[in-house]
Amino acid sequence: MPVKIFYTDHFVLPLPPGHRFPMEKYYLLRKRVVEAGVVPSEDICEPDPATDEEILRAHTPDYLHRVKTGALSEAEIRRIGFPWSLAMVERSRRSCGATLMACRAALREGLAVNLAGGTHHAFADAGEGYCVFNDSVIAARAMQAEGRVRRVVVLDCDVHQGNGTAAMVRDDPTIFTFSLHGARNFPLRKEQSDLDVELPDGTEDELYLEALERGLHLALERARADLALYLAGADPFADDRYGRLRLSRAGLQARDERVLTTCRQRGLPVAITMAGGYARQVQDTVEIHWQTVRCAAELFRAERRSRATP
Repeated sequence: MPVKIFYTDHFVLPLPPGHRFPMEKYYLLRKRVVEAGVVPSEDICEPDPATDEEILRAHTPDYLHRVKTGALSEAEIRRIGFPWSLAMVERSRRSCGATLMACRAALREGLAVNLAGGTHHAFADAGEGYCVFNDSVIAARAMQAEGRVRRVVVLDCDVHQGNGTAAMVRDDPTIFTFSLHGARNFPLRKEQSDLDVELPDGTEDELYLEALERGLHLALERARADLALYLAGADPFADDRYGRLRLSRAGLQARDERVLTTCRQRGLPVAITMAGGYARQVQDTVEIHWQTVRCAAELFRAERRSRATP
């Protein structure tokens, strides 16, 4: 049985010409995964949308109502960074649904992947930074409500701090937040995660991986989690327009291998989301996300072979 992968790229969020968000990366990533043949086509699945009930475990009723009905103010829409449309609402629900389904699959099989998600700037009552709903918190609380887990750890390796996630679960000891991010990058006003590791501009592979190693082990020890949500942002890449760090593709591959291997050695299921990526050449972002998917697929296969060996 191959690793389960969930996609949402056919739920297109219409953007005006010249918009800075690289929406095409999602289609190109699924195309890359399909062409590589790492999993059969039937294991690349369309998710159900997140329901109101699932979203309301993380977001306020008033915010959900205003998103659904298009009643967001101009200031709120600017803060999100996307023009409102019914397609935006559906896309956001599906992206969260993919993380929900990836969590359920990971709890069954050990690993699963959402080819989108990682919308960690969304707060309980507001969206921000291209994030409408916070899929990590929605999924964590759904898994708890369904009786599948007691404790969850969010391992956020996007270059930007997961400020929305940190704020939403600040008073929730059952969801542990670890954020490894650029100290001087967006958001300018940081929230307090359970564990924040801040990196100076220009950080390269070696120092990044040393910081990851220390932070990852400390987070897992303190979290005592039953499930990990791994935000595998492509934006620490050296040629990312907004990253300000200087990681190579090889460094990012080593990051993925370290996070996934460490979690699986502890018997911790991992649901993976892609989070951000704004490379000057969109194909670089796609290749970095593809590395993450390939790493998960190869680790999954290795685990299955190991179990099958008498």
